Amino acid sequence: MKDLAYDTKDKICALATPWGMSALAVIRCTGEGCVEALADFFHPAPRLRQAAGGTALVGWLHSEQGEKLDQVVATVWRAPHSYTGQDSVELTCHGSMTVVRRVLDELTRTAFRPAGPGEFTLRAFLAGKVDLTRAEAVHELVASKTDAARSQALHRLGGSVETRIRQLRTKLMDVMAAVNIQLDYAEDEADTPEPPYPLLHDLLGGLESLALSFKTGRVYQEGLKIVLAGRTNAGKSSLFNAFLKEDRSIVSDEHGTTRDFIEAWADFDGIPARLFDTAGLREAENRVEQEGIRRSQDLLASSDLSFYLVDGTLGLTPEDEKLLKESTPSNLPRALLWTKIDLPGALPPPPGWLGLSAVTGQGLSVLTTWVQEQALPEKSAPDAVVIDSLRQKQLLDRAISALKAVLIGLEAGFPVDMVALDVQDALQALGEIVGEVTNADILNHMFGNFCVGK
Repeated sequence: MKDLAYDTKDKICALATPWGMSALAVIRCTGEGCVEALADFFHPAPRLRQAAGGTALVGWLHSEQGEKLDQVVATVWRAPHSYTGQDSVELTCHGSMTVVRRVLDELTRTAFRPAGPGEFTLRAFLAGKVDLTRAEAVHELVASKTDAARSQALHRLGGSVETRIRQLRTKLMDVMAAVNIQLDYAEDEADTPEPPYPLLHDLLGGLESLALSFKTGRVYQEGLKIVLAGRTNAGKSSLFNAFLKEDRSIVSDEHGTTRDFIEAWADFDGIPARLFDTAGLREAENRVEQEGIRRSQDLLASSDLSFYLVDGTLGLTPEDEKLLKESTPSNLPRALLWTKIDLPGALPPPPGWLGLSAVTGQGLSVLTTWVQEQALPEKSAPDAVVIDSLRQKQLLDRAISALKAVLIGLEAGFPVDMVALDVQDALQALGEIVGEVTNADILNHMFGNFCVGK
């Protein structure tokens, strides 16, 4: 660690559960002297001061003037066996916002300061409890939107990325050792060792494979943007509700009932997606509906995937033919959906169209599979190491570029000391991934995206 001006000795506190009424709320406190400082607000105070790590105590919190604030459970963690590596206490109080505000006000007025975003995890990193890849996984786990995203974040939290990076770094150190050996030989010596080409190619393949996993990680963490498009009454709102499994969007036989887009998160068998139900595309005279149609077209232009819906009881109209050519960018993957196939008189879907019923669910699993294939054409093995962090991806790319420069330099006969500089650059990039080399700006940017209580 270098260039980091941060004082870990002061005492901090923050609400670790969401703001809002609930049965219980958790307030986290940590820092040197944390337990003793809280004992001044806790009754019975001697029990808290003497509590061993892993102890939970029931007692009363009171103000500095002795007014009772709430009955709480204080869970004590002693350094170094805590999340932050420091003495810590988690106060479980009642979930009234009045209680939470009063407790936080009392603590921060006298003994603690409010924690900043991610400050508890930052202290865990500085104490050597987690490396930067695990710290980022904490944030990814909190932000996960599907069970698959949660599982991948837990895999990273368990150290999968850290372990893989350290394995690659060990190989890279072997490369550096081989390069350093060459420095000991004169250029004209016949028995100069051969450069470690097999090791370099193996290492480069490992780095490139890990970098390529970023696409998978981003899909699971950030999700897709999917827009439902089509003429009015094509069944967009019904399909939207079917994927959400709730009546979010108004379904009506009246044309133009959706004047603006509605969005919600949906789960396509593990892949999260922001699903947009949009205004029906048609020639509209109402200015409000015209604005809704314009917004629908803007959404289509910025989406990852789109569904174009046609009412299967009416069939493909000339207006549909026109909209299919004009409404969606040519490079945007689009599913063609033939809806309402459960209704009497529904026409058979034309070739290339998927028959669908939002009422019976027919076709929904096929559409889900299509979304997965478009999002992730190449499936990863269940135990594959997947990165999600843009920071990690950029550093991997830097290491890859440095190794390619090493190969070019060796094959071109560059001086070995110049080649060693590129190896050193790759080593530094991998060190930055796990946090062996970093600075305050990087940490402030990274942990600044965390929620306050984490």
